[in-house]
Amino acid sequence: MHQLAIALKRKGYQVTGTDDEIFEPAKGALAAEGLLPQTEGWQPQMIHKALDAVILGMHAKADNPELARAKELGLPIYSFPEYIYKESTQKQRVVVGGSHGKTTTTAMIMHVLRAAGKPFDYLVGARLQGFDQSVNLTDAPVIVCEGDEYPASTLERRPKFHFLFPHIAVITGIAWDHINIFPTFDNYLEQFRIFIGKIEKGGTLIYNDADDELKKLVTETKRNDLTYLPYTVPQHQIEDGRTTVTIEGVTTQLSVFGHHNLLNLHAAWLVTKSLGLSADVFTHAIATFTGAAKRLELLAQSENCLVYRDFAHAPSKAKDTLEAVRAQFPQRKLIAVFELHTFSSLNEAFMKEYAGVMDAADAGAVFYSKHALELKRMPFLEPQNVAAGFATKNLEIITDKNNLEAWLQTQNYNKSVLLLMSSGNYDGLDVAAIAQNITKPHTPA
Repeated sequence: MHQLAIALKRKGYQVTGTDDEIFEPAKGALAAEGLLPQTEGWQPQMIHKALDAVILGMHAKADNPELARAKELGLPIYSFPEYIYKESTQKQRVVVGGSHGKTTTTAMIMHVLRAAGKPFDYLVGARLQGFDQSVNLTDAPVIVCEGDEYPASTLERRPKFHFLFPHIAVITGIAWDHINIFPTFDNYLEQFRIFIGKIEKGGTLIYNDADDELKKLVTETKRNDLTYLPYTVPQHQIEDGRTTVTIEGVTTQLSVFGHHNLLNLHAAWLVTKSLGLSADVFTHAIATFTGAAKRLELLAQSENCLVYRDFAHAPSKAKDTLEAVRAQFPQRKLIAVFELHTFSSLNEAFMKEYAGVMDAADAGAVFYSKHALELKRMPFLEPQNVAAGFATKNLEIITDKNNLEAWLQTQNYNKSVLLLMSSGNYDGLDVAAIAQNITKPHTPA
């Protein structure tokens, strides 16, 4: 929301906003643009008849006093994605949906379009190297949006990606997630069925042909007014920890790796090809793509050890990430830590979905904190139930960050890769400092 406020201010609009709490980096970013409210808290007196629009964030509650005032005055009220669409009705809209890989695929498309000098607007779920915003709205003819499945607002409980109406749509894959919102897989699947129905007539659907559930859905929802472009892992080679890829006869070495990144890359190629780019332009640009923040991000390295962190939290994401590291560095020991942090991952009933996810690790630990459970008002999760759900031998289950740090310090990092997977922060553990300590040269006593 703060990124949208900044984008609209830069476009020339008069923007005001409030929140009950404002944290960094939003606080500093808003202050730098002159948009930080003088006081925190809701201020219904700021809602008046002269406003053209009220944009409602997904975390604002139904009893919000500013929302009540806006309703009373009959003002136009938009959710975040509804307003993005309002600003994009005259643009060619690209929307990337799917259970995993959305951010990276969107980032790849953005990286290539920028390198090609093609003007575009964007909405993406992470800060990307070379882009100072995660939302940009100008007069560009194209907008590239990451479209997620979370509800748009307290007034509009439908997923955000239902409001963007793409001309070019991508679905990266379907794996059940967000069980607090979608209690069954069928309910979750239905959201993607609806999304396909929202693609503009004459549009294009680019979809992961390696995903059986998605292929089945595409067959069931086939539309005669769409162009369908399936994709799989493109031609590639892995040698000495380096990956090269070939697109329409043009070969380049990549700065990223992994089966899932190759799939994301192929989707990004089909999007940019649909926007008029050549294979030469695409491969030249994609060679310098280093990834989105916390997506197989290299934290530290030495001759003996590489330390990566990844945003993986859902079962399919974690499994894909582990297998990617294993394939890229087959001769190294793989040490992995996975934090349970989301509502789904901390739910005992969902634990069976993680069966076998950590099997690719040579040494593995699953961490979760009592604090995270308390914040979500969830009951304590018994370690033996977590171990039973993951069903991986010799897997450590750790619930205290000090014990996690101790476990990390006792591992043998000779010729290894340490992979840290989480959408949280390990209850405040400074993993970046630990990564630096693990990889720095140690003088023998």
